[in-house]
Amino acid sequence: MAGHEFSEPADRKRKHLADSVSSDLRAVEQTRHPCDPAFRHGVVVGFDGSTSSERALAYAIGMARRSGSGLIIVHVANRLPTTVWAGCEPPVFVDVPDHRTEVLGLELACADYLAEVPWILVERGGDICHELEEVGREYSADAIVVGSTHGIVGRIFGSVAGRLAKRAQRPVVVIP
Repeated sequence: MAGHEFSEPADRKRKHLADSVSSDLRAVEQTRHPCDPAFRHGVVVGFDGSTSSERALAYAIGMARRSGSGLIIVHVANRLPTTVWAGCEPPVFVDVPDHRTEVLGLELACADYLAEVPWILVERGGDICHELEEVGREYSADAIVVGSTHGIVGRIFGSVAGRLAKRAQRPVVVIP
């Protein structure tokens, strides 16, 4: 019978769907870069070069040194949505990369105070709280250290430290 399709039993369809989902998950896991095992159970610190993040970094260095673990310095890059208007077409949103991570990496590489502990710099883009917690989960971090936010923006939208402390699955240390 040309053109006739035989239907599969429902349980066979579910198994085929589960196999395709699990293969998709394996493909995603393979494309992600595995984290360095030397930094497992390390200390994650959010760093953007501000005064409060420098204080958080100093505290995290001491914490990592005392515990004999590595330091995972995380810079969450700003991805600024920029609207591009092309005549009559609807506006398009484009991510503008933040090159601040490269500058911060060079500054950190030249810093004498980081010679005491092994450290890595991880760049992420997106929501700061989500990305810090995600890096903490990936490295099975013992703690996340962040600086406190001062100013009107933190009061209106909530500080990163406050939001992170509410949602994190590991200890969060907030440095004033």
